[in-house]
Amino acid sequence: MTHPLLDQHRATLDGALKAIATRGYWSPYPEMPSPKVYGDTAMDDGKRAVAALTGTKLELDQPGVSGWTAADRSPYGVTLDVQYPVCSVDALIAAAEAAMPAWQQAGIDGRTGVCLEILARINRRSFEIAQAVMLTSGQGWMMAFQAGGPHAQDRGLEAVAYAYREMSFVPGQAHWEKPQGKNPALAMRKEYQVVGRGVALVIGCATFPTWNTYPGLFAALATGNAVIVKPHPASTLPAAISVKIARDVLREHGLDPNLVQLAVVDEEATRALVAHPAVKSIDFTGGPAFGRWLIEHAPGKQVYAELAGVNNVVIESSDNYKGMLRNLAFTLSLYSGQMCTTTKAILVPAEGIDTDAGRKSFDEVAADLGAAIEKFLSDPATATAVLGAIQSEATLKRIEEAAAVATVVLASKPVPHPEFPQAQVRTPVLLKTDASREGVYMQERFGPICTVVAVPGGAAALVALSERIVREQGALTVGVYSKNEPVIDAMVQATQRVGVALSINLTSGVFVNQSAAFSDFHATGANPAANASYADSAFVSNRFRVVQRRVHVAPTAAAA
Repeated sequence: MTHPLLDQHRATLDGALKAIATRGYWSPYPEMPSPKVYGDTAMDDGKRAVAALTGTKLELDQPGVSGWTAADRSPYGVTLDVQYPVCSVDALIAAAEAAMPAWQQAGIDGRTGVCLEILARINRRSFEIAQAVMLTSGQGWMMAFQAGGPHAQDRGLEAVAYAYREMSFVPGQAHWEKPQGKNPALAMRKEYQVVGRGVALVIGCATFPTWNTYPGLFAALATGNAVIVKPHPASTLPAAISVKIARDVLREHGLDPNLVQLAVVDEEATRALVAHPAVKSIDFTGGPAFGRWLIEHAPGKQVYAELAGVNNVVIESSDNYKGMLRNLAFTLSLYSGQMCTTTKAILVPAEGIDTDAGRKSFDEVAADLGAAIEKFLSDPATATAVLGAIQSEATLKRIEEAAAVATVVLASKPVPHPEFPQAQVRTPVLLKTDASREGVYMQERFGPICTVVAVPGGAAALVALSERIVREQGALTVGVYSKNEPVIDAMVQATQRVGVALSINLTSGVFVNQSAAFSDFHATGANPAANASYADSAFVSNRFRVVQRRVHVAPTAAAA
Protein backbone atom coordinates (compact mmCIF):
# COMPACT_ATOMS: atom_id res chain seq x y z
CA MET A 1 0.00 0.00 0.00
CA THR A 2 1.36 3.42 -0.95
CA HIS A 3 1.32 6.45 1.32
CA PRO A 4 -2.06 8.29 1.29
CA LEU A 5 -0.41 11.60 0.38
CA LEU A 6 1.29 9.97 -2.58
CA ASP A 7 -2.07 8.56 -3.67
CA GLN A 8 -3.58 12.02 -3.33
CA HIS A 9 -0.90 13.63 -5.50
CA ARG A 10 -0.24 10.71 -7.84
CA ALA A 11 -1.39 12.57 -10.95
CA THR A 12 1.07 15.39 -10.23
CA LEU A 13 3.96 12.98 -9.71
CA ASP A 14 3.10 10.97 -12.82
CA GLY A 15 2.90 14.13 -14.87
CA ALA A 16 6.28 15.28 -13.59
CA LEU A 17 7.90 11.89 -14.28
CA LYS A 18 6.55 11.95 -17.82
CA ALA A 19 7.67 15.54 -18.33
CA ILE A 20 11.29 14.94 -17.29
CA ALA A 21 11.39 11.99 -19.68
CA THR A 22 9.81 13.74 -22.68
CA ARG A 23 11.03 17.32 -21.95
CA GLY A 24 7.88 18.89 -23.44
CA TYR A 25 5.86 21.75 -21.96
CA TRP A 26 4.03 20.82 -18.76
CA SER A 27 3.21 22.38 -15.43
CA PRO A 28 0.64 21.55 -12.73
CA TYR A 29 0.88 25.06 -11.30
CA PRO A 30 -0.84 27.73 -13.46
CA GLU A 31 1.57 30.60 -14.18
CA MET A 32 -1.08 33.26 -14.77
CA PRO A 33 -2.53 34.92 -11.65
CA SER A 34 -6.08 34.30 -12.79
CA PRO A 35 -8.95 34.67 -10.30
CA LYS A 36 -10.58 31.69 -12.01
CA VAL A 37 -7.68 29.52 -10.83
CA TYR A 38 -6.58 31.05 -7.56
CA GLY A 39 -9.82 32.70 -6.43
CA ASP A 40 -11.39 36.13 -6.79
CA THR A 41 -9.79 37.47 -3.60
CA ALA A 42 -6.37 35.83 -3.99
CA MET A 43 -4.54 39.03 -4.89
CA ASP A 44 -5.95 41.01 -1.98
CA ASP A 45 -5.55 38.06 0.37
CA GLY A 46 -1.87 37.78 -0.51
CA LYS A 47 -1.23 41.46 0.06
CA ARG A 48 -3.11 41.40 3.37
CA ALA A 49 -1.18 38.34 4.53
CA VAL A 50 2.17 40.07 3.99
CA ALA A 51 0.90 43.35 5.47
CA ALA A 52 -0.26 41.45 8.57
CA LEU A 53 3.29 40.19 9.11
CA THR A 54 4.78 43.69 9.09
CA GLY A 55 6.25 44.57 12.46
CA THR A 56 5.48 41.14 13.94
CA LYS A 57 7.42 38.07 15.00
CA LEU A 58 7.13 35.21 12.52
CA GLU A 59 6.78 32.30 14.91
CA LEU A 60 8.31 29.02 13.73
CA ASP A 61 8.59 27.17 17.05
CA GLN A 62 12.20 26.23 16.36
CA PRO A 63 14.65 25.14 19.09
CA GLY A 64 17.45 27.24 20.56
CA VAL A 65 15.94 30.68 20.02
CA SER A 66 18.28 33.28 21.51
CA GLY A 67 16.67 36.40 20.09
CA TRP A 68 14.85 37.98 17.16
CA THR A 69 16.04 39.96 14.16
CA ALA A 70 14.48 41.88 11.27
CA ALA A 71 16.57 41.25 8.19
CA ASP A 72 14.64 42.15 5.02
CA ARG A 73 15.46 45.17 2.86
CA SER A 74 12.95 46.29 0.25
CA PRO A 75 14.22 47.83 -3.01
CA TYR A 76 10.75 49.41 -3.27
CA GLY A 77 11.33 51.39 -0.10
CA VAL A 78 8.67 49.49 1.85
CA THR A 79 9.28 48.91 5.56
CA LEU A 80 8.65 45.26 6.37
CA ASP A 81 10.23 44.85 9.83
CA VAL A 82 9.26 41.18 10.06
CA GLN A 83 11.24 39.58 12.89
CA TYR A 84 12.68 36.09 12.65
CA PRO A 85 13.97 33.77 15.37
CA VAL A 86 17.74 33.60 15.77
CA CYS A 87 18.70 30.03 16.67
CA SER A 88 22.08 28.68 17.63
CA VAL A 89 23.95 26.51 15.15
CA ASP A 90 24.21 23.65 17.66
CA ALA A 91 20.46 23.71 18.34
CA LEU A 92 19.59 23.68 14.63
CA ILE A 93 21.97 20.79 13.93
CA ALA A 94 20.85 18.72 16.93
CA ALA A 95 17.18 19.13 16.03
CA ALA A 96 17.83 18.27 12.38
CA GLU A 97 19.72 15.09 13.28
CA ALA A 98 17.03 14.01 15.72
CA ALA A 99 14.35 14.41 13.06
CA MET A 100 16.04 12.30 10.38
CA PRO A 101 15.56 8.66 11.54
CA ALA A 102 11.76 8.78 11.43
CA TRP A 103 11.91 10.65 8.11
CA GLN A 104 14.04 7.91 6.59
CA GLN A 105 11.65 5.29 7.91
CA ALA A 106 8.80 7.07 6.14
CA GLY A 107 10.20 5.52 2.98
CA ILE A 108 10.34 6.75 -0.58
CA ASP A 109 6.57 6.93 -1.01
CA GLY A 110 6.01 8.70 2.29
CA ARG A 111 8.71 11.31 1.75
CA THR A 112 7.58 11.96 -1.81
CA GLY A 113 3.95 12.32 -0.76
CA VAL A 114 4.82 14.81 1.97
CA CYS A 115 6.98 16.87 -0.40
CA LEU A 116 4.14 16.97 -2.93
CA GLU A 117 1.74 18.15 -0.24
CA ILE A 118 4.15 20.90 0.81
CA LEU A 119 4.36 22.08 -2.79
CA ALA A 120 0.57 22.02 -3.13
CA ARG A 121 0.22 24.16 0.02
CA ILE A 122 2.88 26.57 -1.25
CA ASN A 123 1.04 26.85 -4.56
CA ARG A 124 -2.18 27.79 -2.79
CA ARG A 125 -0.31 30.69 -1.18
CA SER A 126 1.38 31.84 -4.39
CA PHE A 127 0.03 35.39 -4.13
CA GLU A 128 1.36 35.83 -0.61
CA ILE A 129 4.76 34.45 -1.55
CA ALA A 130 4.81 36.54 -4.74
CA GLN A 131 4.14 39.70 -2.72
CA ALA A 132 7.00 38.78 -0.41
CA VAL A 133 9.30 38.04 -3.37
CA MET A 134 8.43 41.34 -5.06
CA LEU A 135 8.96 43.49 -1.98
CA THR A 136 12.27 41.88 -0.99
CA SER A 137 13.89 41.10 -4.35
CA GLY A 138 12.72 44.08 -6.40
CA GLN A 139 11.14 41.94 -9.10
CA GLY A 140 8.13 43.37 -10.91
CA TRP A 141 4.77 41.94 -9.81
CA MET A 142 4.20 39.56 -12.72
CA MET A 143 7.74 38.21 -12.60
CA ALA A 144 7.53 37.85 -8.82
CA PHE A 145 4.32 35.84 -9.19
CA GLN A 146 5.60 33.61 -11.98
CA ALA A 147 9.27 33.14 -11.10
CA GLY A 148 8.71 33.35 -7.35
CA GLY A 149 5.54 31.27 -7.42
CA PRO A 150 4.55 28.61 -9.99
CA HIS A 151 7.90 28.50 -11.82
CA ALA A 152 9.77 28.05 -8.53
CA GLN A 153 7.27 25.39 -7.54
CA ASP A 154 7.89 23.68 -10.88
CA ARG A 155 11.60 23.54 -10.10
CA GLY A 156 10.91 22.09 -6.66
CA LEU A 157 8.59 19.47 -8.16
CA GLU A 158 11.18 18.66 -10.81
CA ALA A 159 13.69 17.87 -8.06
CA VAL A 160 11.14 15.67 -6.28
CA ALA A 161 10.41 13.78 -9.50
CA TYR A 162 14.10 13.10 -10.15
CA ALA A 163 14.58 12.04 -6.54
CA TYR A 164 11.61 9.65 -6.69
CA ARG A 165 12.81 8.16 -9.95
CA GLU A 166 16.39 7.64 -8.81
CA MET A 167 15.38 6.20 -5.43
CA SER A 168 12.78 3.94 -7.04
CA PHE A 169 15.47 2.29 -9.12
CA VAL A 170 16.60 0.64 -5.87
CA PRO A 171 14.39 -2.38 -5.01
CA GLY A 172 13.24 -2.79 -1.44
CA GLN A 173 14.37 -6.40 -1.32
CA ALA A 174 15.66 -9.26 -3.43
CA HIS A 175 15.94 -13.05 -3.22
CA TRP A 176 19.48 -14.06 -4.18
CA GLU A 177 20.53 -17.60 -5.09
CA LYS A 178 23.85 -18.87 -6.32
CA PRO A 179 23.87 -22.41 -7.78
CA GLN A 180 26.40 -24.80 -6.20
CA GLY A 181 26.28 -27.71 -8.63
CA LYS A 182 25.25 -30.88 -6.77
CA ASN A 183 25.13 -29.01 -3.45
CA PRO A 184 22.18 -26.90 -2.31
CA ALA A 185 22.19 -23.41 -3.69
CA LEU A 186 23.35 -20.52 -1.53
CA ALA A 187 20.29 -18.41 -0.82
CA MET A 188 19.89 -15.07 0.86
CA ARG A 189 17.24 -12.44 1.39
CA LYS A 190 18.67 -8.98 0.80
CA GLU A 191 16.94 -5.77 1.82
CA TYR A 192 17.90 -2.27 0.72
CA GLN A 193 17.24 0.98 2.58
CA VAL A 194 17.59 4.40 0.96
CA VAL A 195 18.95 6.81 3.58
CA GLY A 196 19.89 10.46 3.46
CA ARG A 197 23.53 11.47 3.66
CA GLY A 198 22.97 13.86 6.53
CA VAL A 199 21.89 17.40 7.27
CA ALA A 200 21.53 19.59 4.18
CA LEU A 201 22.26 23.33 4.14
CA VAL A 202 20.55 25.45 1.48
CA ILE A 203 21.94 28.99 1.15
CA GLY A 204 19.60 31.29 -0.78
CA CYS A 205 20.17 34.42 -2.84
CA ALA A 206 18.62 37.88 -2.69
CA THR A 207 17.28 38.12 -6.23
CA PHE A 208 15.46 34.77 -6.53
CA PRO A 209 14.67 33.71 -2.96
CA THR A 210 12.34 30.84 -3.93
CA TRP A 211 13.36 29.87 -7.48
CA ASN A 212 16.94 29.23 -6.39
CA THR A 213 15.99 27.72 -3.02
CA TYR A 214 13.29 25.17 -3.82
CA PRO A 215 15.42 22.81 -5.98
CA GLY A 216 17.98 22.13 -3.25
CA LEU A 217 15.38 22.15 -0.48
CA PHE A 218 13.15 19.54 -2.11
CA ALA A 219 15.96 17.44 -3.59
CA ALA A 220 17.50 17.09 -0.13
CA LEU A 221 14.21 16.59 1.72
CA ALA A 222 12.83 13.97 -0.66
CA THR A 223 16.03 11.91 -0.44
CA GLY A 224 15.80 11.57 3.35
CA ASN A 225 17.70 14.55 4.69
CA ALA A 226 16.79 17.26 7.16
CA VAL A 227 17.21 20.71 5.64
CA ILE A 228 18.39 23.99 7.13
CA VAL A 229 17.45 26.94 4.89
CA LYS A 230 19.75 29.94 5.24
CA PRO A 231 18.15 32.76 3.21
CA HIS A 232 19.87 35.91 2.03
CA PRO A 233 19.34 38.56 4.74
CA ALA A 234 17.71 41.00 2.33
CA SER A 235 15.16 38.43 1.07
CA THR A 236 14.28 36.39 4.13
CA LEU A 237 10.48 36.64 4.08
CA PRO A 238 9.71 34.40 1.06
CA ALA A 239 11.95 31.65 2.41
CA ALA A 240 10.50 32.01 5.91
CA ILE A 241 6.93 31.65 4.65
CA SER A 242 7.96 28.56 2.65
CA VAL A 243 9.70 27.01 5.67
CA LYS A 244 6.66 27.66 7.86
CA ILE A 245 4.39 25.92 5.34
CA ALA A 246 6.73 22.91 5.23
CA ARG A 247 6.86 22.72 9.02
CA ASP A 248 3.06 22.90 9.25
CA VAL A 249 2.65 20.01 6.80
CA LEU A 250 5.24 17.88 8.58
CA ARG A 251 3.65 18.48 11.98
CA GLU A 252 0.14 17.73 10.71
CA HIS A 253 1.29 14.35 9.42
CA GLY A 254 3.00 13.23 12.58
CA LEU A 255 6.54 14.12 11.55
CA ASP A 256 9.12 16.26 13.29
CA PRO A 257 8.83 19.80 11.88
CA ASN A 258 12.55 20.29 12.53
CA LEU A 259 13.16 18.41 9.30
CA VAL A 260 12.94 21.90 7.77
CA GLN A 261 14.36 24.86 9.72
CA LEU A 262 15.16 28.48 9.01
CA ALA A 263 18.63 29.79 9.88
CA VAL A 264 18.64 33.58 10.15
CA VAL A 265 22.29 33.87 11.08
CA ASP A 266 25.28 36.09 10.39
CA GLU A 267 28.29 35.24 8.24
CA GLU A 268 30.24 33.73 11.14
CA ALA A 269 27.40 31.36 12.00
CA THR A 270 26.92 30.52 8.32
CA ARG A 271 30.54 29.45 8.11
CA ALA A 272 30.06 27.41 11.28
CA LEU A 273 27.11 25.64 9.65
CA VAL A 274 29.20 24.96 6.56
CA ALA A 275 32.02 23.51 8.65
CA HIS A 276 29.84 21.41 10.95
CA PRO A 277 30.55 17.68 10.45
CA ALA A 278 26.82 16.85 10.47
CA VAL A 279 26.25 18.94 7.34
CA LYS A 280 26.79 16.67 4.35
CA SER A 281 25.43 18.71 1.43
CA ILE A 282 25.33 22.42 0.64
CA ASP A 283 23.34 24.25 -2.03
CA PHE A 284 24.45 27.78 -2.84
CA THR A 285 23.48 30.47 -5.32
CA GLY A 286 25.34 33.75 -5.29
CA GLY A 287 28.64 35.51 -5.78
CA PRO A 288 31.73 33.63 -6.89
CA ALA A 289 33.91 34.68 -3.95
CA PHE A 290 31.85 32.90 -1.28
CA GLY A 291 30.94 30.12 -3.71
CA ARG A 292 34.57 29.27 -4.37
CA TRP A 293 35.30 29.49 -0.66
CA LEU A 294 32.54 26.94 -0.10
CA ILE A 295 33.92 24.53 -2.65
CA GLU A 296 37.45 24.86 -1.25
CA HIS A 297 36.54 24.78 2.45
CA ALA A 298 33.90 22.07 2.58
CA PRO A 299 35.92 18.88 2.12
CA GLY A 300 33.87 15.71 2.24
CA LYS A 301 30.64 17.61 1.61
CA GLN A 302 28.67 17.64 -1.61
CA VAL A 303 28.45 21.26 -2.78
CA TYR A 304 25.97 22.32 -5.45
CA ALA A 305 26.99 25.84 -6.44
CA GLU A 306 25.68 28.31 -8.99
CA LEU A 307 28.05 31.24 -9.31
CA ALA A 308 28.55 34.06 -11.81
CA GLY A 309 29.49 33.95 -15.46
CA VAL A 310 29.68 36.06 -18.61
CA ASN A 311 26.66 35.05 -20.66
CA ASN A 312 27.16 36.10 -24.25
CA VAL A 313 25.37 36.35 -27.58
CA VAL A 314 27.03 36.10 -30.98
CA ILE A 315 25.45 38.14 -33.81
CA GLU A 316 26.96 36.98 -37.11
CA SER A 317 23.99 37.87 -39.35
CA SER A 318 20.20 38.02 -39.15
CA ASP A 319 17.20 37.35 -41.35
CA ASN A 320 14.90 39.08 -38.84
CA TYR A 321 16.79 42.14 -37.68
CA LYS A 322 13.88 43.93 -35.99
CA GLY A 323 12.76 40.73 -34.26
CA MET A 324 16.29 40.13 -33.01
CA LEU A 325 16.54 43.66 -31.60
CA ARG A 326 13.15 43.41 -29.88
CA ASN A 327 14.10 40.09 -28.35
CA LEU A 328 17.44 41.37 -27.07
CA ALA A 329 15.84 44.57 -25.75
CA PHE A 330 13.49 42.52 -23.57
CA THR A 331 16.32 40.19 -22.52
CA LEU A 332 18.49 43.08 -21.32
CA SER A 333 15.60 44.88 -19.61
CA LEU A 334 13.92 42.01 -17.75
CA TYR A 335 14.36 42.52 -13.99
CA SER A 336 17.07 45.08 -14.77
CA GLY A 337 19.49 42.35 -15.80
CA GLN A 338 19.57 40.96 -12.24
CA MET A 339 19.37 37.38 -13.46
CA CYS A 340 22.16 34.84 -13.56
CA THR A 341 21.14 34.09 -17.16
CA THR A 342 21.11 37.65 -18.55
CA THR A 343 23.40 38.43 -21.48
CA LYS A 344 26.45 40.49 -20.52
CA ALA A 345 28.45 40.57 -23.77
CA ILE A 346 27.18 40.76 -27.36
CA LEU A 347 29.82 39.81 -29.90
CA VAL A 348 29.46 41.45 -33.34
CA PRO A 349 31.84 41.38 -36.33
CA ALA A 350 33.89 44.57 -36.44
CA GLU A 351 33.15 44.76 -40.17
CA GLY A 352 29.38 44.61 -39.64
CA ILE A 353 26.65 42.08 -40.47
CA ASP A 354 24.25 41.15 -43.26
CA THR A 355 20.57 41.42 -42.38
CA ASP A 356 17.17 41.41 -44.03
CA ALA A 357 17.23 45.19 -43.48
CA GLY A 358 20.49 45.56 -45.39
CA ARG A 359 24.12 45.71 -44.36
CA LYS A 360 24.61 47.04 -40.83
CA SER A 361 27.92 48.34 -39.49
CA PHE A 362 29.06 47.47 -35.99
CA ASP A 363 28.18 50.97 -34.78
CA GLU A 364 24.74 50.70 -36.35
CA VAL A 365 24.05 47.38 -34.62
CA ALA A 366 25.00 48.87 -31.25
CA ALA A 367 22.99 52.05 -31.86
CA ASP A 368 19.94 50.15 -33.12
CA LEU A 369 19.99 47.90 -30.05
CA GLY A 370 20.15 50.95 -27.81
CA ALA A 371 17.22 52.48 -29.69
CA ALA A 372 15.24 49.24 -29.36
CA ILE A 373 15.75 49.22 -25.59
CA GLU A 374 14.74 52.87 -25.36
CA LYS A 375 11.60 52.28 -27.44
CA PHE A 376 10.64 49.19 -25.46
CA LEU A 377 10.87 51.09 -22.17
CA SER A 378 9.34 54.34 -23.43
CA ASP A 379 6.02 53.59 -21.73
CA PRO A 380 6.51 54.14 -17.98
CA ALA A 381 4.01 51.42 -17.05
CA THR A 382 5.88 48.88 -19.18
CA ALA A 383 9.22 50.07 -17.86
CA THR A 384 8.36 49.69 -14.18
CA ALA A 385 6.62 46.34 -14.72
CA VAL A 386 9.55 44.83 -16.65
CA LEU A 387 12.50 46.46 -14.90
CA GLY A 388 11.37 46.03 -11.31
CA ALA A 389 13.71 47.68 -8.81
CA ILE A 390 17.46 47.44 -8.25
CA GLN A 391 17.97 44.97 -5.40
CA SER A 392 21.26 46.17 -3.90
CA GLU A 393 23.30 49.30 -3.43
CA ALA A 394 26.27 47.51 -4.99
CA THR A 395 24.34 47.14 -8.25
CA LEU A 396 23.37 50.81 -8.21
CA LYS A 397 27.03 51.69 -7.79
CA ARG A 398 28.00 49.47 -10.74
CA ILE A 399 25.43 51.25 -12.91
CA GLU A 400 26.83 54.64 -11.92
CA GLU A 401 30.39 53.57 -12.64
CA ALA A 402 29.64 51.89 -15.98
CA ALA A 403 30.00 55.08 -18.00
CA ALA A 404 33.69 55.21 -17.14
CA VAL A 405 34.30 51.65 -18.35
CA ALA A 406 33.72 52.02 -22.11
CA THR A 407 31.88 54.08 -24.71
CA VAL A 408 28.26 54.58 -23.72
CA VAL A 409 25.69 53.68 -26.36
CA LEU A 410 22.69 54.06 -24.07
CA ALA A 411 22.93 55.66 -20.64
CA SER A 412 20.94 54.38 -17.69
CA LYS A 413 18.28 56.66 -16.26
CA PRO A 414 15.95 56.51 -13.26
CA VAL A 415 12.27 55.74 -13.79
CA PRO A 416 9.70 56.99 -11.26
CA HIS A 417 7.44 54.27 -9.88
CA PRO A 418 3.82 55.43 -9.45
CA GLU A 419 3.09 53.01 -6.59
CA PHE A 420 6.44 53.03 -4.78
CA PRO A 421 7.98 56.55 -4.77
CA GLN A 422 11.18 55.35 -3.11
CA ALA A 423 11.79 52.48 -5.55
CA GLN A 424 15.21 52.41 -7.21
CA VAL A 425 14.24 51.75 -10.84
CA ARG A 426 16.91 52.06 -13.55
CA THR A 427 16.97 51.46 -17.29
CA PRO A 428 19.85 49.42 -18.79
CA VAL A 429 23.19 50.91 -19.71
CA LEU A 430 24.59 49.67 -23.03
CA LEU A 431 28.31 49.99 -23.71
CA LYS A 432 30.48 49.25 -26.72
CA THR A 433 34.15 48.41 -27.06
CA ASP A 434 36.53 46.43 -29.22
CA ALA A 435 37.68 42.89 -28.53
CA SER A 436 41.18 43.94 -27.47
CA ARG A 437 39.80 45.55 -24.28
CA GLU A 438 39.11 42.28 -22.47
CA GLY A 439 38.94 43.91 -19.06
CA VAL A 440 35.70 45.58 -20.14
CA TYR A 441 33.71 42.51 -21.10
CA MET A 442 35.53 39.44 -19.74
CA GLN A 443 33.85 39.79 -16.35
CA GLU A 444 30.30 39.85 -15.08
CA ARG A 445 28.92 43.28 -14.20
CA PHE A 446 25.81 42.20 -12.36
CA GLY A 447 22.77 44.32 -13.14
CA PRO A 448 21.48 46.11 -16.25
CA ILE A 449 24.90 46.48 -17.87
CA CYS A 450 25.80 44.93 -21.23
CA THR A 451 28.67 45.50 -23.65
CA VAL A 452 28.58 45.19 -27.44
CA VAL A 453 32.01 43.98 -28.55
CA ALA A 454 33.54 44.57 -31.99
CA VAL A 455 35.35 41.36 -32.98
CA PRO A 456 37.68 41.35 -36.01
CA GLY A 457 38.32 38.18 -37.99
CA GLY A 458 34.89 37.04 -39.13
CA ALA A 459 32.66 34.23 -37.92
CA ALA A 460 35.46 31.96 -36.74
CA ALA A 461 36.77 34.67 -34.43
CA LEU A 462 33.29 35.29 -33.02
CA VAL A 463 32.80 31.62 -32.20
CA ALA A 464 36.28 31.28 -30.75
CA LEU A 465 35.86 34.31 -28.47
CA SER A 466 32.47 33.13 -27.24
CA GLU A 467 33.97 29.72 -26.44
CA ARG A 468 36.93 31.25 -24.62
CA ILE A 469 34.69 33.48 -22.51
CA VAL A 470 32.72 30.45 -21.33
CA ARG A 471 35.80 28.32 -20.73
CA GLU A 472 37.58 30.99 -18.69
CA GLN A 473 34.74 32.91 -17.04
CA GLY A 474 31.82 30.51 -17.21
CA ALA A 475 28.31 31.12 -18.52
CA LEU A 476 24.80 29.77 -18.02
CA THR A 477 23.50 30.93 -21.39
CA VAL A 478 24.87 31.61 -24.87
CA GLY A 479 22.93 32.80 -27.90
CA VAL A 480 23.66 33.03 -31.60
CA TYR A 481 22.03 34.93 -34.45
CA SER A 482 23.00 33.75 -37.91
CA LYS A 483 21.37 32.85 -41.21
CA ASN A 484 24.33 30.64 -42.10
CA GLU A 485 24.14 26.98 -41.08
CA PRO A 486 27.95 26.51 -40.88
CA VAL A 487 28.12 29.29 -38.28
CA ILE A 488 25.29 27.77 -36.28
CA ASP A 489 26.97 24.35 -36.48
CA ALA A 490 30.23 25.87 -35.26
CA MET A 491 28.44 27.44 -32.30
CA VAL A 492 26.76 24.13 -31.48
CA GLN A 493 30.14 22.40 -31.41
CA ALA A 494 31.75 25.18 -29.38
CA THR A 495 29.02 25.23 -26.73
CA GLN A 496 29.16 21.46 -26.43
CA ARG A 497 32.92 21.63 -25.85
CA VAL A 498 32.56 24.10 -22.98
CA GLY A 499 29.23 22.80 -21.67
CA VAL A 500 26.78 25.68 -21.95
CA ALA A 501 23.18 25.97 -23.16
CA LEU A 502 22.71 27.53 -26.61
CA SER A 503 19.72 29.47 -27.96
CA ILE A 504 19.54 29.95 -31.73
CA ASN A 505 17.87 32.89 -33.52
CA LEU A 506 15.38 33.84 -30.81
CA THR A 507 13.06 36.50 -32.22
CA SER A 508 9.64 35.89 -30.65
CA GLY A 509 8.29 35.09 -27.18
CA VAL A 510 11.18 32.99 -25.85
CA PHE A 511 14.25 34.72 -24.43
CA VAL A 512 17.78 33.53 -23.75
CA ASN A 513 17.57 34.35 -20.04
CA GLN A 514 14.43 32.28 -19.42
CA SER A 515 14.52 28.62 -18.38
CA ALA A 516 11.50 26.28 -18.43
CA ALA A 517 11.27 23.58 -15.78
CA PHE A 518 10.87 19.97 -16.93
CA SER A 519 12.32 20.94 -20.33
CA ASP A 520 15.38 23.21 -19.98
CA PHE A 521 18.33 22.13 -17.88
CA HIS A 522 19.32 25.23 -15.92
CA ALA A 523 23.14 25.25 -16.04
CA THR A 524 25.18 22.18 -16.92
CA GLY A 525 27.82 21.98 -14.22
CA ALA A 526 30.40 21.78 -16.98
CA ASN A 527 31.89 25.30 -16.85
CA PRO A 528 32.95 27.73 -14.10
CA ALA A 529 29.51 29.35 -13.75
CA ALA A 530 28.03 26.33 -11.94
CA ASN A 531 29.03 22.83 -10.83
CA ALA A 532 25.48 21.44 -10.96
CA SER A 533 22.28 21.58 -12.99
CA TYR A 534 18.65 22.28 -12.06
CA ALA A 535 17.71 19.52 -12.43
CA ASP A 536 19.10 16.20 -13.55
CA SER A 537 19.84 12.84 -12.00
CA ALA A 538 23.19 14.05 -10.69
CA PHE A 539 21.42 16.82 -8.77
CA VAL A 540 19.66 14.28 -6.55
CA SER A 541 21.46 10.93 -6.68
CA ASN A 542 24.41 11.93 -4.51
CA ARG A 543 22.13 13.14 -1.73
CA PHE A 544 21.24 9.62 -0.59
CA ARG A 545 22.97 6.31 0.07
CA VAL A 546 21.77 2.72 -0.03
CA VAL A 547 22.32 0.61 3.10
CA GLN A 548 21.69 -3.11 2.74
CA ARG A 549 21.20 -6.05 5.06
CA ARG A 550 21.23 -9.75 4.17
CA VAL A 551 20.43 -13.05 5.83
CA HIS A 552 20.56 -16.70 4.83
CA VAL A 553 17.28 -18.28 3.79
CA ALA A 554 16.27 -21.64 2.42
CA PRO A 555 16.80 -22.02 -1.34
CA THR A 556 13.77 -22.36 -3.57
CA ALA A 557 12.54 -25.84 -4.24
CA ALA A 558 13.82 -25.78 -7.81
CA ALA A 559 17.30 -24.67 -6.74
CA ALA A 560 17.42 -27.16 -3.87
